[in-house]
Amino acid sequence: MDKRILFSGIQPTGDLHIGNYLGALKNWVDLQDKYKCFYSIVDLHAITIDYEPTKYQKQILDTAIDLLALGIDPKKSILFIQSQVPEHTELCWLFNTLIPITELQRMTQFKDKSRQNFNNINVGLFDYPVLQAADILLYKGELVPVGEDQLQHLELANTILRKFNNKFGEYFQKIEPIISKSARVMSLQEPRNKMSKSLGSNHYIALRDDEETIKKKIMSAITDAGPQQSGRMSPGVDNLFTLLENFADEKIVKKFNLDYHNGDLKYSELKTELAQVIVDSLKPIQANIAKLEKDKVKVKKILEEGAKKAKKIAEKSILDIKEKMGLV
Repeated sequence: MDKRILFSGIQPTGDLHIGNYLGALKNWVDLQDKYKCFYSIVDLHAITIDYEPTKYQKQILDTAIDLLALGIDPKKSILFIQSQVPEHTELCWLFNTLIPITELQRMTQFKDKSRQNFNNINVGLFDYPVLQAADILLYKGELVPVGEDQLQHLELANTILRKFNNKFGEYFQKIEPIISKSARVMSLQEPRNKMSKSLGSNHYIALRDDEETIKKKIMSAITDAGPQQSGRMSPGVDNLFTLLENFADEKIVKKFNLDYHNGDLKYSELKTELAQVIVDSLKPIQANIAKLEKDKVKVKKILEEGAKKAKKIAEKSILDIKEKMGLV
């Protein structure tokens, strides 16, 4: 096993969906066999947008259950809730004294989120990437699995660590991205946009959706079908084939590809087959979820133990950092 340290986080903002699974979480499961992985439920990041406090603890626990059901193994990885390790926010503040405002103003994700949350453009939303840098560097993270949309934040984290090293002496190592060949899954109703919970429940398939719901969502998926003889799939059809390639066996994929290129494809048949393979693929995950739902005490204990392990490392890091900064 490569002992390099990997950090990644996920926001507990509601149902995990197949876009999360194919885009990141499936890779998380594989990576824990190669690296020393820290996986955090980043609840402090998620409160930068509107949320329901009375439902938040349930969302956090549901996210933990889903991660464990997918195969995150507490014997291999450290799984914990971000806010249970307060050193994350302490290091964020220390980093805030190093990074110019102009660096944060360049962040395209802040601009995008500001447009989406124009009634709640808070300082936390602006400072989000500094906390993200603290999340990683608190554990001296060297590797982060990211999508293309997160590369700018990773560049900022490396800018922060360079500024720290230059001012206070070498301490952090450069963070490297792990860009996997994971699927980019689009919305079922707006296939030019990435699958997201924020678009509404008809736009995604949740890991917990039952068979009837999955079939209904797939059958109503937009195809934007243009003339098949053009040789180019519309965004909607392309998205359905992306899902098929990730859930069905090669023989089924080959059959529907051939039908498409021959001009014989019936979208109703494609959707029926796709819905069924997704249902079949999610069954073992949903069985794991049902089992964990019956033992929430065990899940909470896993999170508590993860936080203890993370905090032990975080406390040592903060002490070292504060010593270098002349704070102790």
